[in-house]
Amino acid sequence: MAFNFSVFKVRTLSAIVFGVVMIAGLLWNQWSFFSLFFIIQIGCLYEYQKLIGLISPGYQNISIIHQWGLLLLGSLLLMAIGPVDIFINGISLQIIGSIALPLVAVVMMLADFLGKQFKFQNWALSFVGLVYISISLSLFFPLKKIMSHTMMGDFGYAIPLVLIISIWVNDSMAYIVGSIIGKTPLSSISPNKTWEGTIVGVILSVLLVTKVMGIYIPMSEKIIFIISLTAAIAGTFGDLIESKLKRLAQVKDSGTMMPGHGGFLDRFDSILLATPFVWLILQFLL
Repeated sequence: MAFNFSVFKVRTLSAIVFGVVMIAGLLWNQWSFFSLFFIIQIGCLYEYQKLIGLISPGYQNISIIHQWGLLLLGSLLLMAIGPVDIFINGISLQIIGSIALPLVAVVMMLADFLGKQFKFQNWALSFVGLVYISISLSLFFPLKKIMSHTMMGDFGYAIPLVLIISIWVNDSMAYIVGSIIGKTPLSSISPNKTWEGTIVGVILSVLLVTKVMGIYIPMSEKIIFIISLTAAIAGTFGDLIESKLKRLAQVKDSGTMMPGHGGFLDRFDSILLATPFVWLILQFLL
């Protein structure tokens, strides 16, 4: 994979704009944090439905209620698992999501049954989308809670920021190194990825994030190292999973959200797999 400066320039400029929006959402306040992942979740689920429809033509025949209900169901799932400290008229957003979630699911099923459009395969594919996208993104909220009330202040942003920056650095370094010296394809699923770029990307990501973030957040470098290493490795597999979906759907990108990067799934594929693994490992460490 030869290095293409014009492509790199477009990718870099769009990534800078995207990075500013992401960091603002993560750091501004509780509502910006929730809104950020709410929008990401909607975009990813919408593109997932499009890809699955291309892979499994029968999924294109799901009812309008099923199609839009899945987006609502994912949003309610995000609310139910996620923000315990956001309230609307004194009622926790988490309680609203927990109550509305089963009601919406029942309405969707009844609509499919009454309309004679209920198919187990289509519901299974929708369920996979909820696990793959909505539950994964909802885990950012318990990750935020870990460092929210420390003796030194509120550092709730720390772990989500370490996770996301680790993936960004890994992706960028893997792309640059792979473009310049990469010769050995990592997988037939994504032939542009190379072993050279992947290995160097993981190493540089872990070293840079551990040393730099260790200066600014009150967390041991050992924990930062583990988070960064987990995010970089799991994120690489997350990228491959989404590449497999696109190959099965016979499309280059999942969408057109970002110039040079593609759609929501193209941008967040690594995060979708890395987040559950980081959350799981921290359950044992902390």
